Amino acid sequence: MNLNEIYGKLDNYDGKLGALYSKEETRFILWAPLAQDVKLALYNRDGLDFESNIQKTVSMRFEEDDGIWHVTIKGDLSGIYYNYLVTNDDVESEVVDPYAKAVGVNGKRAMVVDLEATNPEGWKDDVKPVLKDATDSVIYEIHVRDFSINENSGVKDKYKGKYSGVAERNTRIPGTDIKTGLDYVISLGITHVHLLPIEDYITVDESEPEKKQYNWGYDPQNFNVPEGSYSSDPFRAEKRIKEVKEMVLKLHESGIRVVMDVVYNHTYKSKDSNLNLAVPNYYYRQNQDGSFSNGSACGNEIASERKMVRKFIVDSIVYWAKEYHIDGFRFDLMGVLDIDTLKEVRCELDKIDKSIILYGEGWNGGSSTLAYDYGCFKSNTTKFGNMQIGSFSDDIRDGIKGHVFNKYEKGFISGKENLEDTIKFAVTASVQHEDINYSNVIYSDGPWANEPYQVINYTSAHDNNTLFDKLLLTNEGKSLEEIAKLNKLSAAIIFTCQGIPFFQSGEEFMRTKKDESGNIVENSYKSSDYVNSLDWERMNENKDMVDYYKGLIKLRKTHKLFHMNSADDIRKNLVFLKKGINFQNNNVVAYIINNFNIDDIYNKVLIIYNANEFEIKVNVEEADWSLIVNGDKSGCEELVHIDSNEIKVPAHCCYVLSK
Repeated sequence: MNLNEIYGKLDNYDGKLGALYSKEETRFILWAPLAQDVKLALYNRDGLDFESNIQKTVSMRFEEDDGIWHVTIKGDLSGIYYNYLVTNDDVESEVVDPYAKAVGVNGKRAMVVDLEATNPEGWKDDVKPVLKDATDSVIYEIHVRDFSINENSGVKDKYKGKYSGVAERNTRIPGTDIKTGLDYVISLGITHVHLLPIEDYITVDESEPEKKQYNWGYDPQNFNVPEGSYSSDPFRAEKRIKEVKEMVLKLHESGIRVVMDVVYNHTYKSKDSNLNLAVPNYYYRQNQDGSFSNGSACGNEIASERKMVRKFIVDSIVYWAKEYHIDGFRFDLMGVLDIDTLKEVRCELDKIDKSIILYGEGWNGGSSTLAYDYGCFKSNTTKFGNMQIGSFSDDIRDGIKGHVFNKYEKGFISGKENLEDTIKFAVTASVQHEDINYSNVIYSDGPWANEPYQVINYTSAHDNNTLFDKLLLTNEGKSLEEIAKLNKLSAAIIFTCQGIPFFQSGEEFMRTKKDESGNIVENSYKSSDYVNSLDWERMNENKDMVDYYKGLIKLRKTHKLFHMNSADDIRKNLVFLKKGINFQNNNVVAYIINNFNIDDIYNKVLIIYNANEFEIKVNVEEADWSLIVNGDKSGCEELVHIDSNEIKVPAHCCYVLSK
């Protein structure tokens, strides 16, 4: 039998796969329709003995109608390590179960696990923080190691860089009462912590936990297992599972939801990956010459449109949502995945919890054999209908600060011209609005979202330069005080736009990534802790900026006018003021949000972004405004009362006024 013969015949299996455990027996099931033979290889229970020999092999039975191999072993196998010995084309390969729920150190052996035994105390009573609407989300991106590895994090040494370091409470900068870690994040007011990949990845050697190693984690190996390098004991497969659950439980108890950054677009290995050794060439797209298509720019790309690949992705997401109580998923290079797969993911998650949020990068990394019209690209977001599947807006990212791959290019806040419509496009969450000239939007020639909950607005993430570093590079010669003004203007735009705001941890205290020589590092995916760790002293040094972000978050969360739920509400309530009528200058965006049937105590708000190096005047029909955000402070309290209908806005400043 060849690959083409299994399509539509043996790739329709809809049952469970993997090691199905009970205390009485474990059933092992592997989908491998092309295999000539499959054996179950059993090891011992000692995770430290990770190079031991196979203790026993058991032949597995093939079901020709389903393409599966299976065997049942009696007794309580919890803690037993196992793999499969799969023979394809007369070559036997040892394969880690693609559906493994637990693995040993470095992910080279699967382990049978009693998941019930990994539940921390209180797990069954875990209650997710309330999220009424997806647009209520405020997302904060962290890397598990970055978060606590710095000496000034105040996290216990045994927890630094670990899952437990994210969950630890009552941490302070040593010798002070200044909050760090989880206590600090709680004080920010965000709703979701977005974790860079915590699925088991290959580029850190877990067998040397004391060795200084680093990676972002976009090199997936075992998709249904937590990464071991963030565990206090990577040699005990059950330990990492329990610690992730403890982390999620602690975050939930703290009022914070958890988003996982997931990488289903490729695997680190190609020809010799577990997926390819199990079913050669099925899990990956191929070029006409048989080589691996490379839409991920990482050597291969997952063929998500194939039935058993789609099943694998959907099963994996559902597993994380159910077993680990995960509240959201961010898809890396989502453009490599097909639209129908993401739709199915959304539908299955809706059966579990409709408040789980989904979003991803609406682009790919290179040319792909998947037709553009079928990929989850930003421009195809409209094909999701009213489903909550969001895309990052590169329009606002580069519109605000300048091109992400041209470190010296300026954006709107630094004075680049003709970006007003790009900013207005972001203000309206990239939905249809009559006041926008789409021919002037930098990357989009029309609306790409149907609803505001399909748009993720941001100016910085782990990729590329931090916002502070980008502003330094594009505004050479400006003082730190001037850079801070630009940073505040950027934040004010992000948090007053419709849609869902997202920001990189440390952006709010002007995070920088510099090496020991003082050079700015743009792509720090495998740089040292010196470059990547969160420097909590900067949070203390830049407390004014932190407070500004806190005020914006509080304003946004308190007032629904800043995150309306539908495109119709946006079109009905949001009106842009016009140059030549309300103001005379370029580099100005001003608009009013009225309150027609929005649950908010404000009758209307006026928002003005002035990106000029001088004061500007904006005339409106009404007077009697409360200024609640200016270039120095933000929040819900009145800073000053303005009786006039002429509003004077200082240079590089956002004004928010209410009545």
